[in-house]
Amino acid sequence: MFKYEKLLQYPINIKNPNPTYAKIIISQYGGPDGELGASLRYLSQRFAMPTRELQGLLTDIGIEV
Repeated sequence: MFKYEKLLQYPINIKNPNPTYAKIIISQYGGPDGELGASLRYLSQRFAMPTRELQGLLTDIGIEV
């Protein structure tokens, strides 16, 4: 059995929210040129690699990005 508590690891206190900076940060993670996009490109390109070694390399890169 487990208990789910929605708590942050480190408490934060945002005094002056800035939507412009928030948009920039979110685009770096999930935007077209962000980390998630890069990871998915590596993982999808691995299927076109001719050897198992190259497939493994792209898998490792895609997982670490």
